[in-house]
Amino acid sequence: MNLDEMSISKIMTYMNQEDKTVPYTVEKAFPQIEPVITKVVETIQNGGKVVYMGSGTSGRLGVLDASECPPTFGVSPNLFTGLIAGGDTAIRNAVENAEDSQESGAKDAGQTLTEGDLLIAVAASGQTPYVIGGIKQAKKMDVPTAGVVCSDNSTISQLVDFPIELIVGEEIVQGSTRLKAGTAQKLVLNMISTISMIKSGKVYQNYMVDVQASNEKLRNRTISIIQDIADVDEKTALVKCNNNLKAATLVSKFQIEPNKAFEILEAASNNLRRAMAILNEQ
Repeated sequence: MNLDEMSISKIMTYMNQEDKTVPYTVEKAFPQIEPVITKVVETIQNGGKVVYMGSGTSGRLGVLDASECPPTFGVSPNLFTGLIAGGDTAIRNAVENAEDSQESGAKDAGQTLTEGDLLIAVAASGQTPYVIGGIKQAKKMDVPTAGVVCSDNSTISQLVDFPIELIVGEEIVQGSTRLKAGTAQKLVLNMISTISMIKSGKVYQNYMVDVQASNEKLRNRTISIIQDIADVDEKTALVKCNNNLKAATLVSKFQIEPNKAFEILEAASNNLRRAMAILNEQ
């Protein structure tokens, strides 16, 4: 391709053209992605957790997606867990040979997984030994497995219960899976976590109703969400309800006491739509 001889503008254009193909690749994989999301929802509802496992870029993407779920959806940091070959050091620095050990992958998976969990392997090549070791360990523990890969009929796809194959084609820098492959994996992980959280009652309409008001920006966003849903312009309800957005919304919308709001939410399994339906019937 003589990339090194092209102008910056031409490289940008070519790179952007290639990136545009990624969403279509993801769309083709919808029939494989949907069963994985269904399994994630089932796992969460039954009290299990979701463990992403990968190395290099794939591992970092899993760690990223897992770490963003608690502030966005108010879930436990353990609900989505990211395992990466080489441990936390590998998030910022390459750890040589870490991905080549099936034994290391089996050990990490064995120490993290419990009955009722779901392992999602993320590996562009579909051949990563560390991840394969984790999958084999999961199978020994009767833990269901899924795989997000960017190659056709790979070892990982053959091993897992739910394979997702994202065939993005050659990268503009040959073998650099941080490009289209990484983008495709990021989009799919976004779908898996976001849609499973929506179906688990963490979103009402399109609002993040379990967002943690941990800084000024998020506190303002929380108040804005309450105002939109309850059609009020007051901030006091949030304070009365210990920064619980759902309870504050019920207090504001139905003019009830905070204790009553928490009781209704408990009866509705902390689902805001169900809680509002209960109060509408009273």
